[in-house]
Amino acid sequence: MKVAIVGAGPAGLYLAILLKRDHPSHQVTVYERNRIEDTFGFGVVFSDETLENVGEADPDTNEAMAAAAARWDDIEIHYRGTVMRSTGHRFSGVERRTLLELLARRAQALGVEVHWQRGIRDLSDCSLPTADLIVAADGAGSPIRERLSDQFQPHLDWRQNRFVWLGSTRPFPAFTFYFKPSPAGLWRTHAYQYAPGRSTFIVEAREETWQRSGLDENDEQATVAYLEHLFKDELQGHPLQANRSIWRRFPTVRNARWHSGNVVLLGDAAHTAHFSVGSGTKLAMEDAIALAAALETEDSIPAALASYEAGRRPQVESLQRAAQASLEWFESVERYHDTEPLQFAFNLLTRSLRITHDNLRLRDPTLVSQVDRWFAEQAGKQSGRPVTLDPCPPPLFTPYRLRELVLPNRIVVSSMCQYRADDGLPNDWHLVHLGSRAIGGAGLVMAEMTDVSREGRISPGCAGMYLPPHVSGWRRIVEFVHRETEAKIGIQLSHAGRKGSTRVLWEGEDEPLPEGNWPLIAPSPIPYRRHNQVPKEMTRDDMVQVTADFLRATGMADAAGFDLMELHLAHGYLLASFISPLTNRRTDEYGGSLANRMRYPLEIVTQVRAEWPQAKPLSVRISAVDWAPGGMEAHDAVEVARMVVAAGADIVDVSAGQTVPEAKPVYGRQFQTPFSDRIRHEARVPTMTVGNISSAADVNTILAAGRADLVVLARAHLWDPYWTRHAAADLGHSLPWPPAYATLNRYTPRLR
Repeated sequence: MKVAIVGAGPAGLYLAILLKRDHPSHQVTVYERNRIEDTFGFGVVFSDETLENVGEADPDTNEAMAAAAARWDDIEIHYRGTVMRSTGHRFSGVERRTLLELLARRAQALGVEVHWQRGIRDLSDCSLPTADLIVAADGAGSPIRERLSDQFQPHLDWRQNRFVWLGSTRPFPAFTFYFKPSPAGLWRTHAYQYAPGRSTFIVEAREETWQRSGLDENDEQATVAYLEHLFKDELQGHPLQANRSIWRRFPTVRNARWHSGNVVLLGDAAHTAHFSVGSGTKLAMEDAIALAAALETEDSIPAALASYEAGRRPQVESLQRAAQASLEWFESVERYHDTEPLQFAFNLLTRSLRITHDNLRLRDPTLVSQVDRWFAEQAGKQSGRPVTLDPCPPPLFTPYRLRELVLPNRIVVSSMCQYRADDGLPNDWHLVHLGSRAIGGAGLVMAEMTDVSREGRISPGCAGMYLPPHVSGWRRIVEFVHRETEAKIGIQLSHAGRKGSTRVLWEGEDEPLPEGNWPLIAPSPIPYRRHNQVPKEMTRDDMVQVTADFLRATGMADAAGFDLMELHLAHGYLLASFISPLTNRRTDEYGGSLANRMRYPLEIVTQVRAEWPQAKPLSVRISAVDWAPGGMEAHDAVEVARMVVAAGADIVDVSAGQTVPEAKPVYGRQFQTPFSDRIRHEARVPTMTVGNISSAADVNTILAAGRADLVVLARAHLWDPYWTRHAAADLGHSLPWPPAYATLNRYTPRLR
């Protein structure tokens, strides 16, 4: 096989090594536009796991890399005059130039032809036209990819922060983060030693901070002088070094396809991951391993390229999601400026979601014990309830107070529509559904979306609070929860608006009823889908009537004994459809600006708060983003949260989407938690978070990092009604069972 590789970075050289080592008869040629001594940057970072992968693929390369590497276990965080150290992380640093030289030597020793100072900008250059396989490993700005952009469909997301890559002679003893305030703003530094007396020193700042500094993009001398002065204490007399150290913004590269014909993308040409997770070189070399393996096992080049992309893409996209979370954390670190140093450190260490409370405890049990103790102490003060510190409970098993309501732990069973009511009346299904999850140990159990009028239902099977029998039906469930468990129970009041008069979920989600439809209302006459009913645009009289329905339902909910009320201002239902510009096209005082669009929902919040007993808390659920062009964005959600709390809400339940059917959510683990985090820290209000959360490790991480005050689980509780009790057993926390299950109090540790 004749292989032409464009780019002599880690991806291209390592692929050349693997191909030529296993098949000496292959003709493998590498073309590089620079000289080998022209390498830019300073050191690269590897985890032990990455080195193990490289070692398995080519032990000779691994041995050479290991000999050149500097190693450390610790991460050091300098924040607000405090230094926090975490251990057990096991990293290695290698000089980038040394890495490329050893890869080039290994490749050439195997017979690979490497042509330096040979730029390739087109598939007709050099010997590419005669190659069986063309590998574009030519970096994030890949000319080959751009020539075939209609095939690869690249997308470059240029991030907000500015950064500059520098070196220093200071031998940093750990992977070190500095968060340095200055008159221009806050600066972040990522520093680590990659060889004796040689370290990487990356400085990052918001665009506005960089602009206020007066620095120019390309003036290396001024940059070095400015930053040497700014970080003179941190550098301890050591100088900074430049090597094409220009101020840049990071591009996150994604491609719809990685291969076309006999051309394949590798490394940064295919994808990038932010430097804060130190994975660019890791991804590049693991790409090479995957592509070499596919070429070995498949019987044709097209099949190999398809196999490579299918197998490798999920791994890359998973790491890109982690890198995205990390880069967004560094872009937004100003929001944590008043966080306690210990929580700040934990937040930083878990920012990418790849390190959780559990695996950080395995790496550094001392730090996690300190975090848990601090969190438990704060919970005791906040709730007014003593918390035993020996042993210290995991964060999820600490109490939380909302007004006079004290929850025994931080787990909430989400409101999940059951579609089993008869004209709004709950029945035995609801008793068993909610009762079993209360017995299961959750601190707060939320009844499903409960509609304030018959016309406000989603479907004929939806629960309601609009007829006298509804009060006694709900009271039976509330009294069971109070009598048999320590859980508290809340109700979520809503009006379906334009999403009403549809079939129950399993007969066709959001599909209109075949008969018996009722009239719909909405802020604007826009159907949810084209074949759904067109709602009537609400008049002021309609608003007055719906407000009265909410107030009536509020009094009935109190009579039923509920501990907490939540108003549903999310997911495209009536009140949410006032908030989103996609569903509110009004030109009167209830449309236009966000303040106007919030006017009617805030009327409801204000009047319900006045009707609901002062000792009982009020929650409001919002959709932080619409995930559709022209819709609500995360910064809008911060303002919405401020408004609803000012109107009387005690906590904001942060969800997202479901406003319009054409929305394109960005799914993933904890995919909605970043919205809760932002609202909690920027609006300075308590939050609940939802969205693909299923493990106790994730719950403890979210709470300890300060990303939410309560964690809401839906599908996890459908799968396991006793989720909370099982989490307690797994974590070694004592959570006594009800008297009827007394034998489990003795045998649970043995069973688990």
